[in-house]
Amino acid sequence: MKQTLLLIILLLIPLCLHSQRDTVNIVRNYPQKTFAREAAPSNINIFPVPVRENSFTIKTDRDMTSVKVTNMIGQDIFRAEYSNPVPVTKVLLKKPTRGMYLVTIAFTDGTRIVRKVMIENPE
Repeated sequence: MKQTLLLIILLLIPLCLHSQRDTVNIVRNYPQKTFAREAAPSNINIFPVPVRENSFTIKTDRDMTSVKVTNMIGQDIFRAEYSNPVPVTKVLLKKPTRGMYLVTIAFTDGTRIVRKVMIENPE
């Protein structure tokens, strides 16, 4: 009985090691993705912060092609695309509620930058 059990264990060890070796080789063969950082640091000004009315202004040193504002659960509350890229734009929101929002800015070179904005109720 002990000999049979020892024989089974000795036969299974190479199979386990072989399967682990295959897994490592498979993982190694996947191409690695690299994520590009901003090519050139952008000077982006969003004001006033925190937003107390229903509008704010975005000013950048590069031309913007689109601006999107989403709430934290991913719903779009504002979207604008510009056929003629602009360095300054005013975002007008319809009855925004208090909270954090994400502003996604797309530039002419294809890069996108996301910034957070806090919107408060007007006093």
